[in-house]
Amino acid sequence: MTTQLEQFRQQLYESFPGRADALMDLLDALSSNTTARSVVGLSLNPLFRQGYGSVYTAIHSLPECPAQAAVWQREAYEQKQTRLIASYLPLPQQREFFLFGLDVTPAPRPFAQTLEDRGFVHQPTPIKGNKPVAIGHQYSALMAFPEKGRLTDPPWVVPLSMRRVESQQTATTVGANQMKALLTDETLPFHHQLCVEVVDSAYSGVPFLGRVDDCDNLVTIARVRSNRTLYRQAQPQPSPRPQGHPTWYGDPFHLQDPTTWGVPDEKAKTVWTTRKGRTLTVHIEAWRDLVMSGTFEYPMHQHPFSLIRCVVTDGDGKPVFVRPLWLLVMGKRRMEVSLLKAWQAYGQRFDMEHFFRFGKQRLLLSAYQTPKVDHEENWWHIVCLAYVQLWLARSLPQTMPRPWERYLPQPPSEVASPTTVQRDFSRIIRQIGSPADAPKPRGYSPGRAKGQRQSRRERQPVVKKGPARPQKAQLLA
Repeated sequence: MTTQLEQFRQQLYESFPGRADALMDLLDALSSNTTARSVVGLSLNPLFRQGYGSVYTAIHSLPECPAQAAVWQREAYEQKQTRLIASYLPLPQQREFFLFGLDVTPAPRPFAQTLEDRGFVHQPTPIKGNKPVAIGHQYSALMAFPEKGRLTDPPWVVPLSMRRVESQQTATTVGANQMKALLTDETLPFHHQLCVEVVDSAYSGVPFLGRVDDCDNLVTIARVRSNRTLYRQAQPQPSPRPQGHPTWYGDPFHLQDPTTWGVPDEKAKTVWTTRKGRTLTVHIEAWRDLVMSGTFEYPMHQHPFSLIRCVVTDGDGKPVFVRPLWLLVMGKRRMEVSLLKAWQAYGQRFDMEHFFRFGKQRLLLSAYQTPKVDHEENWWHIVCLAYVQLWLARSLPQTMPRPWERYLPQPPSEVASPTTVQRDFSRIIRQIGSPADAPKPRGYSPGRAKGQRQSRRERQPVVKKGPARPQKAQLLA
């Protein structure tokens, strides 16, 4: 594992477009950070051998995209980094497919009046009754889920792509583009292998499913809201066909009306033991070849899927949750994913929430205050690289409990958690060394000329999207 981490760090160092020494020191300082609460505070870390000004120099050294001509250059650089990270992903052993997850997370910037392209984004709030809204940006994350040896293993993920959702875009559109870019890259191991992605209910609509269903080796597992109405496939029409529009949809399937369900096509049952040792029973039912209403651009009657209903009961047979879990399984190879595998795969989607929490609390994911959008995107990319470093070092750290943690029980897993790795990452780096060279001071910078004044940055308006127009109006516009 040490050799693997050293090899990754060397390849990563060689892939940096500029300021490689400062970038490598910044990654090490971020990966071992336990005290800094701001990005500039990382300059006080012993692993950061540069001056505090080099923190910003390193962040600004990544490719920017001020013009359309440079967008492809930035995407090419991100693709190069994705290929590097994907080469260290282990091949699946317990399941027959690679597992990925897509989700979006907010980057609140309510007071950054000079930051471009800010909008109203969804942000959960702990205060009951308040609207979950913030002003800022949001980022779409595509991550790989490595297999777990035990149920008690920490919730590690491997971030492969992180893109900002622009105000004129939607999270589902950006997520679909990320997924298709990953699967169409012939140099990656996922190009011909069976891949499964798990997404939340926001991705269970036509705008996302219609874009990714043309990927032959992709199976999408999406949660479906319990108030949706789906349809069975239409019965074959007699020949010659009568005049009028052909029938595309059969009988409705109301998720809230059990009388419309009919007999399930397949059933399964398994025993689920939680982390606290509670034994529960999972009942799974499936209905095959259902369809949903589509649009002119995406005729969804041509894309059938399987619908799964999961109910968890306790020892007395009483439901543990108020509502059942409805899952949609769509893809040309969906029959290769069993009911139990589909339920287990979707259960691992929650590991992405642990990444967002750890990234924002420990890796300063949303703490970089900058008036430039490109620099903010660079910082999110740097944080993902730092997390990959921690993941590669997950079997190397020594447990370093705080004084008030000495009497806590030892973790049952042999794989360390992200927090444990971060606490001991400084020792790991001192042991394996850094590919970056030591800084060579060259005197003091002359700074600004005497009498020079900086112009005030222009205040940027907050983008507020209006109500969506009907689909027909969009086609005629």
